[in-house]
Formats: sequence, C-alpha cells, structure tokens
Amino acid sequence: MHIEHVAIWVKDLEKMRAFYVDYFNVSSSELYYNPKTQFQSYFLTFESGSRLELMTKKFLAGRAVDIFGYAHLAIAVGGKVDVDAFVEKMVSKQYPLLNGPRMTGDGYYEAVVQDPEGNLIELTTDLE
Repeated sequence: MHIEHVAIWVKDLEKMRAFYVDYFNVSSSELYYNPKTQFQSYFLTFESGSRLELMTKKFLAGRAVDIFGYAHLAIAVGGKVDVDAFVEKMVSKQYPLLNGPRMTGDGYYEAVVQDPEGNLIELTTDLE
C-alpha cells in the first residue's frame, strides 16, 4: 500500500499551482473543472511519483475552512545544502520561514516555510 496523493483546498488555484511548479519542479495536469459543482483541481506530480492535488470550489471564496488533521507537507529536497538553498530562495521571495533550518530529534535536517496561502511546507532531507 502507499498514499496515492494528498489534497489541499486552496483559494487561488492558479497562484498555488504556479508556486509548486516554480519551486518544486512538479509537472501539472490539465485543469479539471466540473461545471455542475464548480469544483476545479490540478494534480501536481513530483519526480518521485508522489502527487499533490490542489482543489478549489466556489463555496470556498471568502470563507474560512476549518480542517483538522492536516499539519504540513514534507518535501525532501536533497541534502543539508539543498535545504539551506531552498530556505534562502523562499525567504528572498518573502515566503515566511517559521522554523529552522535545524537538525531535529528524529534525524531530519529541516526548515518550515509557508506557501502563498499559509500551508506549512517542511523542507527536509531524506532520512538515511
């Protein structure tokens, strides 16, 4: 068994798609649109095969959505030098650095940043 994909509700679908494509070198599906429900989504595929689905729907506009359970998305970007480089790039583009870079008690070197809508992204090394 494996996780097929993780999905995130977003407000600005195109902005969020551009962020993940630009920073994490993902390939994007074509826009899926259901005219009846006004649901729209993109599947973003990482080089490893992992997928992230970005989703939006008309009812979300201007409304806070309480979601319990989602904490962060951890993306392995390479070694320590790569984590540091990602942090520098993100901070230079005004994305908030919330934590790190640091070595964690469970063996990861990581930093936590926010994407354009405030979702937490843990930039990390692979556990060796």
